[in-house]
Amino acid sequence: MTTGRMDEALKQSAMEKAACLRTQEGAPPPKPRSKPGGPPRPRHECGALDMRIARDGTWHYQGSPIGRKELVCLFASVLQRAEDGSYWLETPAERGSIVVEDAPFIAVEVFWRRCEGRQCLTFRTNLDEMVTADADHPIRVTIDRRSREPRPYVMVRPGLEARINRATFYELVALAEPETVEGREVLGVWSEGVFFPIDEVPGKAALAQ
Repeated sequence: MTTGRMDEALKQSAMEKAACLRTQEGAPPPKPRSKPGGPPRPRHECGALDMRIARDGTWHYQGSPIGRKELVCLFASVLQRAEDGSYWLETPAERGSIVVEDAPFIAVEVFWRRCEGRQCLTFRTNLDEMVTADADHPIRVTIDRRSREPRPYVMVRPGLEARINRATFYELVALAEPETVEGREVLGVWSEGVFFPIDEVPGKAALAQ
């Protein structure tokens, strides 16, 4: 999507009261873009926006869910994550922070296939973005300290992960095979020649305690 088309889409979404970039009462009209070769126009800092991505992947604006998937996909295309872990919507002209309760995306489906003789696992997110697990898009699994339930994720874009939903994670478990990693026997899956641990081999964790 070109910058011009994105700007027009953001303007339209603001008119529908679903835009993420705040408008200020009495604000002057936007200045024209700088001419080629001229100094870049400074980016307007919008501060904290009244937008939230819930744990289930639903985007909310001013407390209400955003019903239009096309609009959510547009916002997701300009989503960035800062080094301090905060999330921002960034266009060439404006920038504002949003709240993400867990991960900004949900992996809702996984596809198994062979890629030049190797296993490849490709995930589909709730916004229909496709990502194949590899060295740049790793799968990671953390264990909740209280419930001991696994919390699996896959990297979609730098700093932006998708939480793998329960049904999809069960499919990964069905594909898992044992490997020895740093002296530990673990279960995991292969994708694009990279092994991703997802759990301890049954019985080994109990024996180690």
